[in-house]
Amino acid sequence: FPENGRRVDQEVVFQNPNHWTKVQAIQHFLQEAKQVLKPIGSFVSADVFGLTTTVNDDMGIGQKWEPIAAEVDYISPMVYPSHYSDGMYGIPHPDLNPYAIVKQAMMDANRKQAQFKKTSMPNQNNQNEATIIRPWFQDFTAAWIHPHKRYGYEEVMAQINAAKEQKVDQYLLWNPHCEYSLR
Repeated sequence: FPENGRRVDQEVVFQNPNHWTKVQAIQHFLQEAKQVLKPIGSFVSADVFGLTTTVNDDMGIGQKWEPIAAEVDYISPMVYPSHYSDGMYGIPHPDLNPYAIVKQAMMDANRKQAQFKKTSMPNQNNQNEATIIRPWFQDFTAAWIHPHKRYGYEEVMAQINAAKEQKVDQYLLWNPHCEYSLR
């Protein structure tokens, strides 16, 4: 669903014969995908906004951590520091502090995962399988925000190190020009 969901909801009517909420629509889609993909040995993953690690609602876009985590093998929050608003987590300019943003986001993600694992249904082996957190990190310079930081190797490594400290050891990198700092 569009990121400016509340405004779009006033302008667009989504076809919704089952009267599902956006959260339910996403969860049902992922359930259907899992039913098709799991039998052929595929993994199911979902990219979500970075704030899903922290907020308790769906931000008007249907992205709520627990219902998505219940259906996927990997959940990938896009924790690009440039996409956090000034003051988030008490950090005046998030783009200038990639380590602190990723650390807090991963702490929140781990907290949500621990709570989810406590309340989820066990599998056939009587175990609760936790979804693997595999975040997206920023490997681009967000020159459109002020102030901003030039991102390169050190900024990418700061994000990776912050995640590793929180026991998150997988990650994805994003650069819209496909020019990456790590080689």
